Amino acid sequence: MRGTTVLPGKGNNGEPAGEGMPMHRLEVPMPNALPFAIGTFDTIGPMSRAPFPHRHTFHEIVHVTGGTGRHVVDLTGFALRPPNLGFIAPGQVHQWQDVTGLEGHVILFTDDFLLDHPADREVLRALTRRSWLDLSGEAAEWTARLVAELDGEYRTGAEGFQSVLRALLHVLVVRAARLPGRRPAAAPPRSRPGSVAAEFVTLLATPEGAPPSVRTCAEHLGVSVSYLSEAVKASTGRTPGELIRQARVHEAKRLLLRTELSVRQIAGRVGFGDPAYFCRFFRRETGASPGDFRRGSGDIHHDHRLPSIARHRSPA
Repeated sequence: MRGTTVLPGKGNNGEPAGEGMPMHRLEVPMPNALPFAIGTFDTIGPMSRAPFPHRHTFHEIVHVTGGTGRHVVDLTGFALRPPNLGFIAPGQVHQWQDVTGLEGHVILFTDDFLLDHPADREVLRALTRRSWLDLSGEAAEWTARLVAELDGEYRTGAEGFQSVLRALLHVLVVRAARLPGRRPAAAPPRSRPGSVAAEFVTLLATPEGAPPSVRTCAEHLGVSVSYLSEAVKASTGRTPGELIRQARVHEAKRLLLRTELSVRQIAGRVGFGDPAYFCRFFRRETGASPGDFRRGSGDIHHDHRLPSIARHRSPA
């Protein structure tokens, strides 16, 4: 696994890229690499403590055990009072301000890592609305223990480690959801475009699956296609079409790995009347055919770790 980022105001070859928000990405070789990484702020790399506003295409959980300063998520600032547990959703804007002595762990993963526990996506969305948790007493102890176990499993890579990682992450997410949150009294209200974008993301995660087109989504939300496109792009850094394709691929992967449905049946479940077209779509988005993805799901590359998200390359 490797990560890339675009620095502020830079495009290909370091040329100015206008006003685009830098986007950090996890680029995972498909179909077999594990879309997950954990490490300290130092081992993950300097972008894990980036002082400028940026977004991710992946989920991030930070466990802060030392340091001073502030963590800012969507314009809301949280003073570091370690130990803390923070959650950043794909598309959320965040940065670290005036931070010194930052210690702890960073956990990075994509939606694909939640295939065993798809309901965790909604739990994570609820956690990112609170964003920042203070830990004390028993909560601080079990959080530190779970993070240490995640780190140990990831580094050793023993047989079956991927299923253990998924189980440990599931426990961490569910237990964190039970904790009280903290939010400053001056938290800014969400704008209308921000609310529309949030409703769109929620719509994609419904049990019925992703709607077939941007137009269908816009009609469901009662807005124009252009308004939806602008709102989603401003809030997430990605287009509605990209997110719809991502949601359909994620559901197809889940069905391929967790059911015995045929490729034809799965194509119908994710909105494709033509199985051949679905196969072309799936290969284009993942680099593998549905059959190859299903057959190769049990094999994990040994080189599954993310050494750094600080590589300064523009996304393809």
